[in-house]
Amino acid sequence: MQNPVPFFTHSLHALSKILAKAEAYAQAKSLKPEVIPQLRLIADMLPLWRQVTIACDHAKGASARLSGMEVPSFADTETTLAELQDRIAKTIAFIATVPPAAFEGAENRTITIKAGGRDLSFPAVQYYHGYAVPNFYFHMSTAYNILRANGVEVGKTDFLGA
Repeated sequence: MQNPVPFFTHSLHALSKILAKAEAYAQAKSLKPEVIPQLRLIADMLPLWRQVTIACDHAKGASARLSGMEVPSFADTETTLAELQDRIAKTIAFIATVPPAAFEGAENRTITIKAGGRDLSFPAVQYYHGYAVPNFYFHMSTAYNILRANGVEVGKTDFLGA
């Protein structure tokens, strides 16, 4: 199986730059540090801070599970953009420790996760392509859309990390 770490790393760096634009926007508008992380697209969706933490969770979870490593647990306590930046940096630092050789033979693994209070098992390729990557990009996109909808000047090239 191909090493997913470079793809996650690239997108997490893009997310970090998007959050930096959000920080500049917040400073220009004299917003309190806790305002931007609490923004939502709509009332019944998770706020920005949770979108970022879940994207990070999918990157570290997929990298760890597919390589046969233990998934590290990060507390979900971020309330400021600076803390979200730290979460992204911590995620990137962890996935950088996964040796590329650890993904050899990963396609033969079965991945079991807990979701919605139940165990879900997938062949590794289905887990990666049908669960981890779509969820990662869903939460990345939602974080981007929350900021865009609230006036932060970001565009497609910011999301793509171009």
